[in-house]
Amino acid sequence: MRITGGSLSGRHLNTPKTSAIRPMRDAVRMAMFNMLMDFLPDCQFLDLFAGTGGVGIEALSRGASHTTFVDKLPEALNILKNNLKTLDLEAESTIISGDVFNIIGQLDKSFDLIFVGPPYYDDLAHETLKMLSETTLLKEDGVLIAEVFHKESMDNQYGRLIQIQQRLYGDNLLVFYQWNDE
Repeated sequence: MRITGGSLSGRHLNTPKTSAIRPMRDAVRMAMFNMLMDFLPDCQFLDLFAGTGGVGIEALSRGASHTTFVDKLPEALNILKNNLKTLDLEAESTIISGDVFNIIGQLDKSFDLIFVGPPYYDDLAHETLKMLSETTLLKEDGVLIAEVFHKESMDNQYGRLIQIQQRLYGDNLLVFYQWNDE
């Protein structure tokens, strides 16, 4: 796994030796961030179910000013910490260890971009978006991206969060949401 764009392009990231952690494929991550380029400069990025941090680190490489990583798996958090240290990104990062569903209610700032990349098949993305739709974690002009298995279904709307597009990359489905102004 490597960083696909920005100031750290081409740098390699440590990856897990277990199938319990599923990093996003490089090509999917590159396609997603190419669509988000206008949102990245100086943005606040939230990486939920962060795993080893590939998505949030890519955001930092491409211009985000800060990434908050949330995950509960000790192996993933150890790899994430190592990746941030190796790439000298500790100052631009916050790591929160804990269950995403508990942490969401404790966060006290808003983010320009939120990425939700939970384990497949457990309906976690659906439940996370329901919960996020009841918060102010996503800024009014921000974008939320959920990565799910292509056979999982996501609602077109969660509260005021409205689906604006989706893109299929092999088995990965990226679903993009923004706030509805109405």
